[in-house]
Amino acid sequence: MSTVVLQLSANAIRQAADALRAGQLVAFPTETVYGLGARADQSGPVRSIFAAKGRPPGNPLIVHVPDREAALSLAADWPPMADALARAFWPGPLTLVVTRAPGKVADEATASGPTVGVRVPAHPAALDLLREAGVPVAAPSANRSTTISPTTAAHVMKTLGGIVNVVLDAGPTGFGIESTIIDVTRSPARLLRHGAIALAEIARFGEVIDATQVSVDPSARAEAPGMHEKHYAPRARALLVPAEHLRAKVNELQAQGEKVGVIDRATERPSSESNGPPSWITLPADAEGYASNLYAALHALDDSGCDVIVIAEVPSAPAWAAIRDRLRRATAR
Repeated sequence: MSTVVLQLSANAIRQAADALRAGQLVAFPTETVYGLGARADQSGPVRSIFAAKGRPPGNPLIVHVPDREAALSLAADWPPMADALARAFWPGPLTLVVTRAPGKVADEATASGPTVGVRVPAHPAALDLLREAGVPVAAPSANRSTTISPTTAAHVMKTLGGIVNVVLDAGPTGFGIESTIIDVTRSPARLLRHGAIALAEIARFGEVIDATQVSVDPSARAEAPGMHEKHYAPRARALLVPAEHLRAKVNELQAQGEKVGVIDRATERPSSESNGPPSWITLPADAEGYASNLYAALHALDDSGCDVIVIAEVPSAPAWAAIRDRLRRATAR
């Protein structure tokens, strides 16, 4: 099968929406990463997502809808905190896990569980596509399971070219880190995945317990995406080291004959490295800028043929929580 890549336009939106309604796979941009979409109300299209990604069947999918009203139609219960968070952060990078309404989405989308994760993305192309399609769209990241999430259409084509029917290309995504996931079916609510919206922002609307340290065996059902220990990982071996030990670790690995790629932060890069190797990538010092560029840096180093990617640890401040989570899972053995 050949993959059709469509540059963003009104006609491209219509073609992509037609493909979704027909049960085909469509990769499309959100404000976080590119998603691999299929209509969520039919088992066949949802199963094709799992097959394309090589995704364990116990790892549920997030269902994307164009507005709060569409999200409400998928929920059997909509607690006050869900409503407060939806009104505050949608459209945006927040997924709410709610009790699912019967018959609205395929069992495969929820890993046959009693809950469903829903969100309203903020990317204008994603919203236009969802409105045009008129069906709920299940969409995990558009990459093979456990590998680096895609932030460009080219990243999608690397692993899903010839597998996905349509790629809607709207350029690089913005946040670069996936949505925050909050389970509102319990009180207090639980944070299941760190993401683009910080826990402190969520906690302004009610008590939230951080449950992100729980890692799920790949053979078991997860409550939300991103809870398996290994995730967001490059093909190359990835190591996370204290920033002050970065140069020493690079020297050690190079002495062993390894081709080494490096990711550090601008404020932590030694001045002596200003003429360092081209496989040394320096990301912005702030959390937002770092997150926006992290996956692209991992893709670039992986594509360069590195044997190992050495990543400098990032700050322990709350603003860096989502990035620390991604780095921990990307470097899991």
